[in-house]
Amino acid sequence: MSRLSHPDTDPILRVRHLSHRFAAVPDNRWALRDATFELHAGEVVAIVGESGSGKSTLLQCIAGRIEPTAGEVHYRDADDRWRHVQALSERERRVLARTEWGFVEQHGADGLRMDVSAGANLSERLIGQGVRHYGRLRASALQWMRRVELDEARVDETPRAYSGGMRQRLQIARNLVTRPRLLLMDEPTSGLDVSVQARLLDLLRLLVGRLHLAALIVTHDLGVARLLAQRTLVMRDGCIVEAGLTDRVLDDPQHAYTQLLVSSVVSA
Repeated sequence: MSRLSHPDTDPILRVRHLSHRFAAVPDNRWALRDATFELHAGEVVAIVGESGSGKSTLLQCIAGRIEPTAGEVHYRDADDRWRHVQALSERERRVLARTEWGFVEQHGADGLRMDVSAGANLSERLIGQGVRHYGRLRASALQWMRRVELDEARVDETPRAYSGGMRQRLQIARNLVTRPRLLLMDEPTSGLDVSVQARLLDLLRLLVGRLHLAALIVTHDLGVARLLAQRTLVMRDGCIVEAGLTDRVLDDPQHAYTQLLVSSVVSA
């Protein structure tokens, strides 16, 4: 994978001073503080850190699922217009989420409709874009089953009959079927066997590259960051403490916390 810091000149996403504090937290501490960065088309950025570092809160704020206490997220859409995500209506956010954005949950079951067939899961986003022709929907579902290495013969089964790894691949296909411009992923390999993780990572790398996606991936696994991401953001206590090209951050960490993370992996 190319290690260019920004494959395209203009960013597709701008995050500025994003902060969030959960009112229910007893000490009222910040879960996220002053996160600022950009993401370019065709670029994968990893967000790494220990549990509780603020990684998922950052992703949820960007996705519009959590209203940040402060800061802004701006997205450049397919018509080259900058959209202030927090200023969008609920309807506008839903449209964006099922067209130009994708969100891969940590567990496949959370990102799928478990009571309908795999084919129906893959067709749902296309139907949301106005596709009604059964033959086209069916052909697209079968094509994506093949692309994520799922048995086409199981297209009419529900995800309940699938393994964890199969569900995750189906969830990825469900997100990519409409060819979004931005993909957000929250620990997509967590809880999977090592061999299943390896196959899933190979698949993600292939699809992200072929579709020229901009992607943010939250992970606690530095190996995932090294394999998929051109750049890496390191978070601790809600703050981005180090950012840069992935190889530089992982091979020559500057911040003491990043050094601790890297050394703990090496010594494990």
